[in-house]
Amino acid sequence: MTANTDPLDVPAQPTAPYLQRLNDPQREAVESVDGPLLVLAGAGTGKTRVLTTRIGHILVTRRAWPNQILAVTFTNKAAREMRDRVAAMIGGASEGLWIGTFHAIATRMLRRHAELVGLQSNFTILDQDDQIRLVKQIIEAEEIDDKRWPARAVHAAIERFKDRGLTPDKVGVAEAGDIADGRIGELYKIYQDRLKVLNAADFGDLLLHCVTLFLEHPDVLADYQQQFHYVLVDEYQDSNVAQYLWLRLLAQGRNNICCVGDDDQSIYSWRGAEVGNILRFDKDFPGAKVIRLEQNYRSTQQILSAASQMIAHNSGRLGKTLWTEAESGEPLHIRAVWDGESEARFICDEIETLQRGGASLDGMAILVRASFQMREFEERLITLGVPYRVVGGPRFYERAEIRDAIAYLRVVAQPNDDLALERIINTPKRGLGTATLQTIHRHSRAQNISLYESARQIIETDEIKPQARSSLRKLLEAFDRWRAMSQAVDQMELAGTVLDESGYTDMWQNNKAPDAPGRLENLKELVSALREFESLEGFLEHISLVMDRDDGAAGEMASLMTLHAAKGLEFDHVFLPGWEEEVFPNRRSVDDGGSAALEEERRLAYVGITRAKQRVWICHASSRRVYGQWLSCAPSRFIDELPDEFVEHVVEPGLYGGIGEPGMTSSGDQNWGASQQGRGPGYQRMRSGGRSTERVSRPSSLQEPAPSGLVAVGIRVFHQKFGYGTVQSNEGGKLEIDFEKAGMKKVMESFVETA
Repeated sequence: MTANTDPLDVPAQPTAPYLQRLNDPQREAVESVDGPLLVLAGAGTGKTRVLTTRIGHILVTRRAWPNQILAVTFTNKAAREMRDRVAAMIGGASEGLWIGTFHAIATRMLRRHAELVGLQSNFTILDQDDQIRLVKQIIEAEEIDDKRWPARAVHAAIERFKDRGLTPDKVGVAEAGDIADGRIGELYKIYQDRLKVLNAADFGDLLLHCVTLFLEHPDVLADYQQQFHYVLVDEYQDSNVAQYLWLRLLAQGRNNICCVGDDDQSIYSWRGAEVGNILRFDKDFPGAKVIRLEQNYRSTQQILSAASQMIAHNSGRLGKTLWTEAESGEPLHIRAVWDGESEARFICDEIETLQRGGASLDGMAILVRASFQMREFEERLITLGVPYRVVGGPRFYERAEIRDAIAYLRVVAQPNDDLALERIINTPKRGLGTATLQTIHRHSRAQNISLYESARQIIETDEIKPQARSSLRKLLEAFDRWRAMSQAVDQMELAGTVLDESGYTDMWQNNKAPDAPGRLENLKELVSALREFESLEGFLEHISLVMDRDDGAAGEMASLMTLHAAKGLEFDHVFLPGWEEEVFPNRRSVDDGGSAALEEERRLAYVGITRAKQRVWICHASSRRVYGQWLSCAPSRFIDELPDEFVEHVVEPGLYGGIGEPGMTSSGDQNWGASQQGRGPGYQRMRSGGRSTERVSRPSSLQEPAPSGLVAVGIRVFHQKFGYGTVQSNEGGKLEIDFEKAGMKKVMESFVETA
């Protein structure tokens, strides 16, 4: 690698147009190009403008050639925006600049030196499905209990090690804990060795291999340190340890590193982000300059003042106070409501009112702490006919766990629902794999009967293996039991029983994936939703109508999303429901993470408030119904931390002056088995809707079996699995056959051909 000749250092003209567009702190951040710099950029303070203008300034003043500038960010969208802005500023193309995501830049480096880390330059980057498949193979080979430690859980642990910059040899007893019975370090090493055999890397390897490369080959590191005169980093508060180590090594050559970020918006610890990276910047880079961008160009002063004073309760922050030259604006509207239904009715009616008043739906957003909160808002928006979009994920009834649960209920209500049965017949896993399903399908087509009836007939024969036959029999017996139960209990109790007895709840409780607790919350919300309907059939009909809503409609739409998905976005009007203790701050997060997690929850609240340009509504319910039980709710502590002079409290009529709902109780968390403490890797389920066509070499007439009743006793027949045999009896299409090699077997008439 050869670096270009050092460019001529030419100071920018004081009247340069790009400098005139900046406020004083922004301009200082742009012009402070020598030495380490941390730019603390508050929400809406123009951090992207500073970052791109700084790159352009370095180029315009000829402090570096394009290929001597390294700029990294977290998303391809942000990288494209950065490149386009620089190109527009300098009046030409931005070729040569090293601008991209952490992973894209690391991949570029790694392909140059792949052989030094045991790979070839054309290595494959495995997607997550392939990674988990590989881990599953290793678990099976090492005889690890995959029910206790599923592949997704082991894979998630390996991902965290890589985020922390830990290679297998650095995973000690303390780090390993009890993961995979204490063998996670061993499995991690086997996984890495296997990747090298495959000439492959996963996403975590891209950074980790680069760090290893730099540490073990100082000459390679020195070349990159010589090449990059300036290193710039966007969203530094979201960096993990591996990214931090990679950046430190690259920047140590010339020490010209500029990190832009906001410690008050670090909300991704569950993805490996370390807020400590930004908090200790001045210790990592002695003599570092810190510039605070505090002038906000998005929100009103009331919004900024309220958010600033709330976030000031965090001790783990560097500190800044946002202000604006814009008008003071309205106070934050804090509304106390009866329950979740009242909350959804108020917020969605307010959205409709704003729309009728001329406000754009595109400028309205409902930001929830957890996805299970979305259902009631979706129901109300659909009722009102207000167009909406769910950002960052599927609609509530489109989520995989909800579709699975509904499929179970559909089969209870209508056993001939083939698509529903096919979806959940092996979810959770029951040993009813593809071969079993194909057998059931083949008999179903031959006899023109439903899969359910086909399965009922198959279990009386030897067509499928004994273990699969036993599992299928138990499943059908369970459906019979649940169907009888549906006549005696309400649909909420029925749904809870079905999910528990089917093993579906346990599947997610034993799942170690980070999203498993959220999926359990969604299931609990689904069960709770059933209370609004007179019958299971009425609920299923409602779901069909909801799912039929046209999502391709053009025009304005209100946005519904989680607070995590809202980071980086802005709206005129923001609605923040569910600000109650245990909901927000989230009880599970705080129980698991303690004070650090509480501070991250507060940062999440700060992010929510600062998405708003004009108005903020915060709602908290006096009570919520959880699986049929009314629970009293306390307002979130974050509401108490908002200063009185910047908020306006409104209480729903009669809320604190009347008598509470019948049956209301302050008892603890009610639980139908979907404990919020469950977590772990995801599950695998059979594809739904598709029908496999089985092709066999002999005999061809098996694809079109003879109709029932045509195979007489004493006839010699052929069966694909058991071979040749003689029919001993035929009772309504169920044959007993003495096979020449397999002995006496019971099979369905549709599976044989006369020999």
